[in-house]
Amino acid sequence: QVQLVESGGGLVQAGGSLRLSCAASGRTFSSYTMGWFRQAPGKEREFVGAITWTGGSTYYPDSVKGRFTISRDNAKNTVDLQMNSLKPEDTAVYYCAAKGTYSVSYDYWGQGTQVTVSS
Repeated sequence: QVQLVESGGGLVQAGGSLRLSCAASGRTFSSYTMGWFRQAPGKEREFVGAITWTGGSTYYPDSVKGRFTISRDNAKNTVDLQMNSLKPEDTAVYYCAAKGTYSVSYDYWGQGTQVTVSS
């Protein structure tokens, strides 16, 4: 069982930066691929990025590539999402999620943190 708690959301002007953090409980955190997703009002949940359990590989959609960076610290059971050059269309609730080694989909989700980018 893994519990996830996001923090770091807030209001920022376009072009600014925010760093989200996700704290995980559970001794097997290091074995999970960690992902970030977001959901804006009236829209479907969108994949924002993921990082493998070793931290050796990261994946981003084109919409955030070059602006967002995921990192993790397995010793601290945390995964961060650094967001730069934010745009109003990045406004959403951001969720972190954990996927087990043999899982097809993400098994555990946080409660989400709101990010609002003003123009």
